[in-house]
Amino acid sequence: MTSVSLLPTLATIPPTIASVTDYIDYARERVTPAAWAYLTAAAGDGLTAQDNIDALQRLKLLPNALQSSANASTAIELFGTVFPYPILLAPVAYQKLAHPDGELATVLGASAVRAGMVVSTQASVSLEDIAARAQTPLWFQLYMQPVFEDTLTLVRRAESAGYRAIVVTVDAPISGLRNEEQRAAFVLPPHIAAVNLPPTARAGTAQAVAGQALAGPLCTPTSTFDDLARLVAHTRLPVVAKGIAHGADARRAIDAGCAGIIVSNHGGRVLDTLPAAIDLLPGVVQAVGPQVPVLMDGGIRRGTDILKALALGARAVLIGRPQIYGLAAAGAAGVAHVLHILRTELEMAMLLSGRPRIDAIDASVLWA
Repeated sequence: MTSVSLLPTLATIPPTIASVTDYIDYARERVTPAAWAYLTAAAGDGLTAQDNIDALQRLKLLPNALQSSANASTAIELFGTVFPYPILLAPVAYQKLAHPDGELATVLGASAVRAGMVVSTQASVSLEDIAARAQTPLWFQLYMQPVFEDTLTLVRRAESAGYRAIVVTVDAPISGLRNEEQRAAFVLPPHIAAVNLPPTARAGTAQAVAGQALAGPLCTPTSTFDDLARLVAHTRLPVVAKGIAHGADARRAIDAGCAGIIVSNHGGRVLDTLPAAIDLLPGVVQAVGPQVPVLMDGGIRRGTDILKALALGARAVLIGRPQIYGLAAAGAAGVAHVLHILRTELEMAMLLSGRPRIDAIDASVLWA
């Protein structure tokens, strides 16, 4: 495997970018207002999206002093693959809206710092081309298609291209009510498409617009746990259910054959006023037990956020908007830098809290 180096490019990133959120202004000025609305908008009034961040900040750490740093490590194992640290890139659609190279730049940045990447069904680059560029483990995020054979075609392509897991999004049978997109009059530019899917009319959103036909969102066909079980039976790859908020749903996903769970409210982009992801995490972990890997996305902006998620039972976290901030601002180098910032902050938080190894992190590191 050829090594990837972005060090010369990273050296050109201005010193004013010291944290993930420092990237936001640089990213915003490099994309159109309509694209920014799509990439960063939340559902409804954005309450859940903001609470994802606020809830993590409300949690406080309680460090143990004078702990040995011998055998310090951030490495984890998920489904037979060792990751050097517990941060993966969440699936984000249409990344060419953020940068001309889209997902090819993202996977280059992820490869440079050895982070796992989850590739969206709605990627703007083919899943095979992303895999050909990757030098890091890839998972494929799957939206179940109305026709099962079409779903299976996507899975077979992912298997053939070397993806190591299938991540089934279960919380978005329709798009969320994203008023910011409406106000910005967002439409996909002609040169950007979900190239892994056959050309079709865009799925309807739940937006109420002038002149809309009187056919509401409840007319949309949806998948079930039986469909999930059928999918599991048709692939050799581990299947992870993403978008689980309820402990009972997590248990049903495991009973359907899923190998893992991702606790997520879709970054607050689908249904507003859901609880924050970090508040949902403990109930799901308790429901499935310690043998089932549970991951979390939503609101991660600091290494301390990652430590808190691990303390409440997550095996790893995924980041969505932060990778887009880096991608839009500086391409592959920006993605790599965002990941580097978070990994460095996590290591600092672990050492300063007296938990220098992943297996030493538990709820006792949180102040009650």
